[in-house]
Amino acid sequence: MPLRVTFLGTAGAIPTTERNPSGIFVAREGEELLFDAGEGTQRQMMRFGTGFSVSHLFVTHIHGDHVFGIPGLLQTMSFNDREEPLAIHTPHGTRRQVKGLVNALGNRPDFPVRIHEVGDGDVPYRADEYEVRAFETDHDARSVGYALVEDDRKGRFDRERAEELGVPAGPKFSQLHEGNTVELEDGTVVEPDQVVGEPRPGRTIVYTGDTRPTVQTIEIADEPDLLIHDATFAEDEAERAAETAHSTARQAAEIANRADAKRLALVHISSRYTGGADDHLEQAREICAGEVFVPADGQTLEVPYPDD
Repeated sequence: MPLRVTFLGTAGAIPTTERNPSGIFVAREGEELLFDAGEGTQRQMMRFGTGFSVSHLFVTHIHGDHVFGIPGLLQTMSFNDREEPLAIHTPHGTRRQVKGLVNALGNRPDFPVRIHEVGDGDVPYRADEYEVRAFETDHDARSVGYALVEDDRKGRFDRERAEELGVPAGPKFSQLHEGNTVELEDGTVVEPDQVVGEPRPGRTIVYTGDTRPTVQTIEIADEPDLLIHDATFAEDEAERAAETAHSTARQAAEIANRADAKRLALVHISSRYTGGADDHLEQAREICAGEVFVPADGQTLEVPYPDD
């Protein structure tokens, strides 16, 4: 089952010719989610071919580079004759500001827009096989991060062992894999745990938004497959990072190590690094056990299952 991340915007507070303000697009089995919507997000979605069938928008905090894209995005959706509702999730105490953005042009969108406030520990969205969890971050505004966490999958079915036990191929295989006991024609009872392995973990994506390093980022998910972390500054600006409630690339790597993240994406790169983020990469790779990269706008990443 594909799980795809498209980096729509990876810039810091000021966009550059190469990087748009924050926006992360996630597609999973036909469902599309958006995390933050900086200025020009709708154009990035056109440019990189994601489409506009987003069902949920998760806002990390109400700073312009994370929300100024909302009015334009909603207008584009209306122009495309959207009828499906859109849910917007935003930190506690910020509903009024988001409502103002939704109605910025003086007209309500032509489709339902529902705004929900969320806080640390909340589950703003629960789907059939995964959920999106909110967690506390440390920024100079009311802020949260989000983790998309899939449910555990069934264990692997041992067909060879089932046949050894006399289970005939067919419906009884499926019944056992679903966790049901079966009885054979000779009266033998076969339990699921005789032929089905331990549950296998699903995939996890963690997105911090803007934040200083926090324990909550480490604790929100077990061994995330992808951690998308604020890395506004290189290490020589660590003091500036602390003052402005951001992280350095090295700090992001330290968090990734403590969380046992398999991949680390360094985002929210300050406009002062228009020449490139080589220092970010070098400093993070020096200490990070997992894969580290600085995504370019438009880069798409497939997130595999942990046991693939």
